[in-house]
Amino acid sequence: MKIPESIKGNILLKMTSLNAGVIGVRLVISLFIQRLLAEIVGEAGIAKIGSLRNLLEMLSSFASVGIFSGVVKYVAEYQNNKEQLQKLFSTTFVFTVLGTIVVSAVLFIGSDYLSTTIFESSDYIYLIKLLAVMVPFISMYRIFNGIVNGLSRYKKLAGIDLFSYIISAILTVVLLLTNNIDGALIAIAITPALQFFVLLFIFIKVLREYVQFSQLTFKMPMAKGLLAFSLMSFFSTVLLNYVEIDIRVMIQNRININDAGIWTAMTNISKNYMVFSSAIFTLYVLPKFASIHNKNDFKAELFNIYKTLLPLFGVGMLLIYFLRDYVIMIIYPDFHGMESLFKWQLLGDFIRLAALVLGYQFLAKKMVRNFIFSEVLSLALFYGFAYYFVDIYGVEGVVIAHFLRYFIYFFVVLYLVFRYFKKQRKKES
Repeated sequence: MKIPESIKGNILLKMTSLNAGVIGVRLVISLFIQRLLAEIVGEAGIAKIGSLRNLLEMLSSFASVGIFSGVVKYVAEYQNNKEQLQKLFSTTFVFTVLGTIVVSAVLFIGSDYLSTTIFESSDYIYLIKLLAVMVPFISMYRIFNGIVNGLSRYKKLAGIDLFSYIISAILTVVLLLTNNIDGALIAIAITPALQFFVLLFIFIKVLREYVQFSQLTFKMPMAKGLLAFSLMSFFSTVLLNYVEIDIRVMIQNRININDAGIWTAMTNISKNYMVFSSAIFTLYVLPKFASIHNKNDFKAELFNIYKTLLPLFGVGMLLIYFLRDYVIMIIYPDFHGMESLFKWQLLGDFIRLAALVLGYQFLAKKMVRNFIFSEVLSLALFYGFAYYFVDIYGVEGVVIAHFLRYFIYFFVVLYLVFRYFKKQRKKES
């Protein structure tokens, strides 16, 4: 049977198919690790691991000064312009050095406070100090990963992602079995260093081709353009993870730490299938939207993305929902009370996917005020709804808040994006 040319030539579908294979392998490994973690560290341990992952996400943004999306955008635009690329990388170099020094110092000095605030115990001061040592690797991996994404080398990126994930998984299992929860936390903390060396090993030739390391200067000719992305990253990454940590602590205080672990387990399942979309956003959606300058072309591309991604995600999410009892039995057998969370989490994630595709127009066109407004609104809705509904519905109230937040967010982003094109048309006329 001959495959239609429209399907054979669909780059997004090719990326999706390749990504599906990588994510499939990752998912199998993740299921095994999550099951092992659930059996050994329980709900309380899962909650701590969730908080550490949130902290790592925040550090990734702070250490690289939040310019990941900016690097992706400008590398995609200037990949054939060596002069502009050198300006970009010099600016990135300065930002990264400053971000690394500040973040490492804050972690060392504030290790006691951060341990008590995030983990509600001073037992994890050693972990915060370990993260301080990891900060240079976190920032360099983030920047180099942005370059790879900007060049749209999705096949090599898939290989990097899979190989580093397998090594990290092996390390996690070994340290978990030998040192329990502390071992798992240490493995997660040093994962960024592993990711960095794997990326460097696989992609060093291409990096040398585009980045003239010997010619990097301590100047910032593109500071203004990248700072816009720094500001957007603060609201999208840092505040999001801060809110998640705060909500986890709220569940722990208002209900108990076991329910905090159950909610974290639900978000872990969510992140496992949502990671399927994250590479597509940075490899395809962001560069594509950056090159589109009129409403009709944008609508056509948006429709193409939706018709490719939404049915795939919809079918996958329906399977997860109807097989939820088996999913719980396989991954989190003793996490009673998770069943009721699936409906609202999956509905929220489906709308979230549709909204995030639209929202990447903010990054592509540096619509800073629109981006910040929509992100602050989204986080405020989640925070407010979660605090209100948790007293009525218990931990299920948090996933109801997740659904309501993205339902409102989608329509707000839809309005803002098409208002942008309306304004552009008025300027041109």
